[in-house]
Amino acid sequence: MRVLIVTAVPAERDAVVRGVGATAPELAELPVPGGMLHRLSPAPPSGPPLTVDDLAAGLGPAAAAAGTAAALTVATPARTPYDLAVSAGIGGGFSTTRPAVTAPAVTAPGAAGPEAAGPEAAGPRGAAPEAAGSRGAAPGAAATATAHLGSVVVADAIVAADLGAETPDGFAAVTDLGFGTVEHLPPAPLVAAVAEATDAVRGTVLTVSTVTGSAERAAELLRRHPRAVAEAMEGFGVAEAAAAQAVPALEVRTVSNAVGPRDRAAWRIGEALEALTGAFATIAPLLGTWTFDPEGTRQ
Repeated sequence: MRVLIVTAVPAERDAVVRGVGATAPELAELPVPGGMLHRLSPAPPSGPPLTVDDLAAGLGPAAAAAGTAAALTVATPARTPYDLAVSAGIGGGFSTTRPAVTAPAVTAPGAAGPEAAGPEAAGPRGAAPEAAGSRGAAPGAAATATAHLGSVVVADAIVAADLGAETPDGFAAVTDLGFGTVEHLPPAPLVAAVAEATDAVRGTVLTVSTVTGSAERAAELLRRHPRAVAEAMEGFGVAEAAAAQAVPALEVRTVSNAVGPRDRAAWRIGEALEALTGAFATIAPLLGTWTFDPEGTRQ
């Protein structure tokens, strides 16, 4: 099992490395075009050997896509292809209470579907979201839990929230214009296992190119994406690059601040990075036991 974990900045990468490396020291630093992989090989409780490569690819969806694509491409001719790509880091959380909504339809890993997500916070990100699906609960269950600062969020849908066009009637996603895709769905069994193990809130995680800085924009994003629990800047880029090579994607965030008016005094970046380390110390053993069905079903 080979896993590529992509973060935006070195501080996030190092937090992930500390978590994954809790049971195995870092093995090597390996250059790839535009970056450096930090390789670890934690011993899974069962199943095949696990190799985890962590890459800080840069801020935003374009840098994330470029870095992910480079790492995936280099691995293929070396006959060491990746089985999973993970977008990881801190992010902004939506704190507005929403009623429960119907879960998105499950399609093949990496497949695109209709838009259904919300924004991620850039720079210092994170906040307290309330999940439409709640902590460890199935999507569509009553929204009873709030993702407090430092909470873990796992995406069951990764959505490009601002990829589209402004029209006289408001925002139109590229899919409304007849182009591309705005959504990728991580493997549902893996999402469920990670959410349960980390006591995470799960729901839509939005990818944005401009971090939300006002209550009005936060409200608009929630209007368009009522299942959104967090926003960040890289998830869709990682998922899009992974989908191009038929590699499933996952997104894991920890909440550092609330989506809405920028209040630097309220940001809890240090706490969110500590939570990210703790989350990946828990997640790493799960990755080694997760298997792939060639027909597209992840167990």
